[in-house]
Amino acid sequence: LIGHTDVVNSAAFSPMGSWVVTASMDCSARVWDATSGECLRCFAEHRRPLHSASFSPDEASLLTASFDGTVRIWKMASGCCAL
Repeated sequence: LIGHTDVVNSAAFSPMGSWVVTASMDCSARVWDATSGECLRCFAEHRRPLHSASFSPDEASLLTASFDGTVRIWKMASGCCAL
């Protein structure tokens, strides 16, 4: 998958298996189409690298955790940070 500019620390499938989320040292998380490999969305508001990311069970939200000590919850539909 082409898109991150640094090491990917984690990757996880969505519960339904149609998306993959990656968390990277480039301070971003990206959501990919699991079939085509296309990057669907990039979440890049953390100030330090990310160590993990995961989907909510209903796939409506994404949680990212950063080495800056913060966790953010993102709405998949809008890409906006909810927390």
